[in-house]
Amino acid sequence: MNYDFELEFKVRDYECDLQGIVNNSVYQNYLEHTRHEFLDTIGLNFKALFDKGVVAVVARADLAYKTPLSSNEKFVVRTRVEHKGVKYIFYQDIYRLSDEKLCLKGVITTTSLINGKLAVSDDIVQAFENVINKRED
Repeated sequence: MNYDFELEFKVRDYECDLQGIVNNSVYQNYLEHTRHEFLDTIGLNFKALFDKGVVAVVARADLAYKTPLSSNEKFVVRTRVEHKGVKYIFYQDIYRLSDEKLCLKGVITTTSLINGKLAVSDDIVQAFENVINKRED
């Protein structure tokens, strides 16, 4: 898969559970942080959108856990985006850097509310179209 963005991390001790592996809920934090960093790189600041009345929300999270991460392991979250109607879809995969082993495969479906109603944000659509066009060049 051709990705649009990637961000590296290192597992911190407190993110692990009793079994010594990253707690399942922590992976969503990694994905969310990567989405926000990606948005910043394409000129979309999450808070600035909110200040303009655009509330971007997660509508669905589909996560397939493949290989657990452990303390101090380095990994990368790779992201690809698509726009479909009122949905902004993030395909996000996590790979352990030491061996490029797939740790998590995720599809995060988001949407936006404008003035409290489900609506398409022209700012988000334009930014995503720029990314998609750049990827296809």
